[in-house]
Amino acid sequence: MELMTPLFIILCPAIAAALILPSRNHPNIREGWTIAASVIMFSLVLSMAPEILKGETINFTLFHTMFQNIDVGFKVDAFGEIFAITTSSLWILVSIYSIGYMRALKEHAQTRYYFAFCLAIFGALGVALSANLFTMFIFFEIITISTYPLVIHEQTPEAIRAGHKYFVYLMTAGAFLLFSIMTTYYLTGTTDFAAGGIKALGSIPQWMLIVLFACFLLGFMKAAWMPFHSWLPAAMVAPSPVSALLHAVAVVKAGVFGIVRIVCYVYGVDLMHETNLWLALAIIASFTMIVGSFFAIAQDDLKKRLAYSTISQLSYIILGAALLTENGIRGAMLHIPFHGYMKITLFLCAGAIIVVTGKKKISEMAGIGKVMPYTMLAFSIAAIGMIGLPPVAGFISKLYLCLGATAVSPFGYVFLAVILTSSLLDVVYFVPIIHTAFFKKPVGEIGGSGEVKARDAPLLVVAPLAITAIFSIVFFLHPNMFYIRDLVNMAITNLFGGI
Repeated sequence: MELMTPLFIILCPAIAAALILPSRNHPNIREGWTIAASVIMFSLVLSMAPEILKGETINFTLFHTMFQNIDVGFKVDAFGEIFAITTSSLWILVSIYSIGYMRALKEHAQTRYYFAFCLAIFGALGVALSANLFTMFIFFEIITISTYPLVIHEQTPEAIRAGHKYFVYLMTAGAFLLFSIMTTYYLTGTTDFAAGGIKALGSIPQWMLIVLFACFLLGFMKAAWMPFHSWLPAAMVAPSPVSALLHAVAVVKAGVFGIVRIVCYVYGVDLMHETNLWLALAIIASFTMIVGSFFAIAQDDLKKRLAYSTISQLSYIILGAALLTENGIRGAMLHIPFHGYMKITLFLCAGAIIVVTGKKKISEMAGIGKVMPYTMLAFSIAAIGMIGLPPVAGFISKLYLCLGATAVSPFGYVFLAVILTSSLLDVVYFVPIIHTAFFKKPVGEIGGSGEVKARDAPLLVVAPLAITAIFSIVFFLHPNMFYIRDLVNMAITNLFGGI
């Protein structure tokens, strides 16, 4: 069905960005635009879900290009709606958190920060709702350009170096992605997404399909798969809300979203099987899951440990898609919102610790759980979910990934072992943080009686991370919150023609 709702959705952050600039001298008004836009956008995104669950696809063509069958437009299917719901809902909470964080630390250039943040969300929603590869490319590049000033926000030499590395990696990725899209159009005459893949690709020589797929993977370096990952830990020099944006809302999540799009909606399950590209992708994902976990174990800087955790966890999504089984892809799609809520909780907690104590290294956080009990309780909940234990949502998505692996022949149990080993390594790098926070001698402020004085972060900082932690449990108890489970089932039905 033709609706203008997708256009209204992406206009929300764009209009907010335009209104933020003239409000630079009025902080409450400036930040009010962000909050209002995020709430309106989420409401519009959620309003599309009932129609999609009826089997409808919501379309809107923005404009036609000079090339036949290439339009800039939107097509909202079940999979795109999942990513859109994740991004838009988390933007509300990160916006509230940003107000508390930026004001508490008296950060400079706050107007630039909020402006760039809105544009990044604009890009992420555009990616989620794109009807074709060409439209997706445009919004991918908007994400890259808009997040660069966020990465270099501190404007220190370290931040500038990290920003340059970030920009070079992702602009190089953009060149590969554009080449891949042009080649796909040349070979098939279309760039439109289709459940089951673009049928015309089936007549292309296998060697060409392999080269094209490799170029697509390089085009999605935003997914931070190894060895093209080093830009992500370097970008952790950015403020914590930006780190949360990079990891849970926009950049890397858009990268894995793009890979799933290529696997399921460009190549398709059958062609991935015929070319054995699924196996190559599964090996890349498995390598990244394990090695990323080992890198995480070695980090003392909390945000860098979380960054390498993200690198590992995102490859769960890639592996689930690569398995090409119903449960594998179901687990991958579920892990997009579930990981988003859990990982954003972890980064918001890291930022809260910086606000209150200024500490960034895990070795300096002994006893911080008694100083900041609410923050570290939220951190513990999210960490348990990342490990894959109940009662947190990560258990559900990892369970489906395990079930999906067992259905693969002949390497299924190898990939099951990879998932379980990576989860065990999650224990190794998350549990010591919790132990240090709650069971080591406190180093926080001590009162005259020798008691630790609890002094958690400001309410605008603590409330969002508490909400994301609570929702990480709510998704376990009620996976259909925000229609997530039904949308995933709809997407699987469309891919496999029935469950």
